[in-house]
This record gives sequence, C-alpha cells and structure tokens, in this order.
Amino acid sequence: MSAAPSPDPHVVCHLDRLLAARGMTLVELSEQVGVTVVNLSVLKNNRAKAIRFSTLVAICEALGCEVGELLEVTTEEAEPGAHGTED
Repeated sequence: MSAAPSPDPHVVCHLDRLLAARGMTLVELSEQVGVTVVNLSVLKNNRAKAIRFSTLVAICEALGCEVGELLEVTTEEAEPGAHGTED
C-alpha cells in the first residue's frame, strides 16, 4: 500500500495571532495601513490569492514584524480558523 500523497504547499497567514499578540484590532490595522477591513479579513482567513508588496510592507511595519512571521509556506492540512495552520 502506498501512502496518501502529501498536500500541495500553500501560504498560511498568521495575522490573527500577530494582532492578538499586539492587542490590535483589524479595524485599527485597517486604519494604519489603508486597506479595508474586508480585505484584511480575507487575508486573515486565508482566502486571499495574492497580496501587493506595498500592502505586505505596510502590514509588517504596522505590526512590527517580518514577512516570515506573517506568512508561512506549509503542506499541513487543517481546518479553517486553526491557529498555526491554515486559518
């Protein structure tokens, strides 16, 4: 018997974890970076298909983090909303 194929790599966003660690709301981040709450929510819930570099830089500056703390490439499968994996 062969093992099940591993899932394809995908990008996971840890925005929820970073916001919580900094005591910041999505609305506050939205005001700081000039991105709508709806678009940030799409990113936070891992439904985004792309992100502009300028938006990525603005988010990282507002959160005081590096890109690697915000985004991670993984092959793990998880339920949406799970911390540390696909949200």
